[in-house]
This record gives sequence, C-alpha cells and structure tokens, in this order.
Amino acid sequence: MSRLDVFINRMVSQRACLDYAIAATSEMPGPVFELGLGNGRTYHHLCEKVHGREIYVFERAIASNPASTPPEETTFLGDVMETLPAALERFGPNASLVHADLGGQNLEKNDIFARRISPVIEPVLAPGGLMVSSDRMYFDALEEVPLPDGAVEGRVFIYRQPG
Repeated sequence: MSRLDVFINRMVSQRACLDYAIAATSEMPGPVFELGLGNGRTYHHLCEKVHGREIYVFERAIASNPASTPPEETTFLGDVMETLPAALERFGPNASLVHADLGGQNLEKNDIFARRISPVIEPVLAPGGLMVSSDRMYFDALEEVPLPDGAVEGRVFIYRQPG
C-alpha cells in the first residue's frame, strides 16, 4: 500500500471516528481535550462539530494554521505529560472526549510514547467518555470500542471509560 493510501485511510478513519465519538458523547457536559494541535485540522473539525462543550488544546508549541489556532484561554502549552495532570486537577475526571494524534512516523517511538501517556490520559475521562487515538493505547480500565462504518482497522482506535 502506498504512503498516500495509508495517509488517506488514516484521515478518513480519523474523521469517521471523531464524528462517531462527538455524536456518542453529545449529551455529556464535560470538556473535549485535543492532545496535539499540529496544523489544527482536527481541532477545526471539533470546533465545527462539537456544540455546548469547551475544547481545550494541549500542545508543546503552537504552529497551526491561523484559521485553526485556539484561543490562549483554552490552550495548555507545554509537555502533555505535565499539562494533562494539571488539567485533571483543574477539571477533575470530567472530559467527555479526548482526541490524541501525538505520534510521528516512527511506529516504535509512537508505541513507547503510547505506553507512557496512557496512564496519564485514563484518569481525565468521565464515566462513559470516549478517547480517539491515532495509536493503540494501553489502558487498565478503558475498553476498546468497535470502529464505526468508514473507518479502516488499525488506523484509529476508540476507547470508552466504563461507567
């Protein structure tokens, strides 16, 4: 499979999974967390689709398209290993939806990071909250959810906080 096909499968899957998660958590009151802003495509999508919930972005440094740059008051700048625990202190375990696209091109490094970040993400999700990730995660309690129609297996993963 060409790199272009892999990229297209990832983007189509990401949109399908985000749309599913947004709809499935639409009645939940907690905030939405975007882990990794990049150029801001998924943040912009969340802004278009999420209604009635704040969207908070966690990024080391802002380098997004100006049309997709979050306001300062909803941005946590710094290492997500430090800023996510700070958000837990601020909001409690109330995130209705967490989206993470933190990996790069090195799959081995992505897996190592997923193992490190999983225990930091797990406590921020509200009961019934969903986590959408570009990488397989390693949670103790979160349950993997079947992918919605239109998503390609192995390109994006969805997890639910029990309760």
